[in-house]
Amino acid sequence: QVQPVESGGDSVQTGGSLRLRCSLGRVIYGITCMAWFRQEPGKERKGVAAIDSSGGTTYAESVKGRFTISRDSATNGLTLQMDNLKPEDSAMYYCVQDRGCSSRTAINDPGRFRYWGQGTQVTVSP
Repeated sequence: QVQPVESGGDSVQTGGSLRLRCSLGRVIYGITCMAWFRQEPGKERKGVAAIDSSGGTTYAESVKGRFTISRDSATNGLTLQMDNLKPEDSAMYYCVQDRGCSSRTAINDPGRFRYWGQGTQVTVSP
């Protein structure tokens, strides 16, 4: 498996919570970064949250305090806990990984990631 596989997306009301999960597939050794991006129709893909192999995390300002990213090294999985969801969080969510990067570089550079999954849709109604 090369492409990540995302799951957990759903339709919820404002204030609700969702937990997104990602199976990253192939294992990358050494210094690595993993990230969640989201994309609305007709708009650019934007970084939401990222984590690196040293445990550092970086969040987009719009989700700070509401979203939490975590990784499972044993399964090479990635999770995004989303609380207090807002309609503006509605988007397709994707997870990615790469080598030689920090969480800060990962969240701002979607172009560095070669393999993208199909994504999982999150819809938040008013």
